Amino acid sequence: QVQLVESGGGLVQAGDSLRLSCTGFGRTLRSYAMGWFRQTPGKEREFVAAITWDGERTVYTDSVKGRSFISRDDAENTVYLRLNSLKPEDTAVYYCAALMRGGLASGEYDYWGQGTEVTVSS
Repeated sequence: QVQLVESGGGLVQAGDSLRLSCTGFGRTLRSYAMGWFRQTPGKEREFVAAITWDGERTVYTDSVKGRSFISRDDAENTVYLRLNSLKPEDTAVYYCAALMRGGLASGEYDYWGQGTEVTVSS
């Protein structure tokens, strides 16, 4: 069993940057691909970014490509999502998730965190 705890969300202004963190407890995350998703009320959960278990490949949704960066620090059992040039439409609850097998952009992850809220004011 893996417990994932996100942090780093908050209220920021458009154009600001944030770094979200996701730390795993109970098991090492080394064997898992890790992803970030986000959701706003009334909308489907949306894939944001993911990184393979070995850190060799990353994928991003088009809306954040070029202004976000996902990374992992296996020594800290933590995955990060850096979001730059934030826009009001980035406002959402951001969730991290761990994936043993499957498509990185799919929603079929094995473990999920509770989320951290990001609010971007214009």
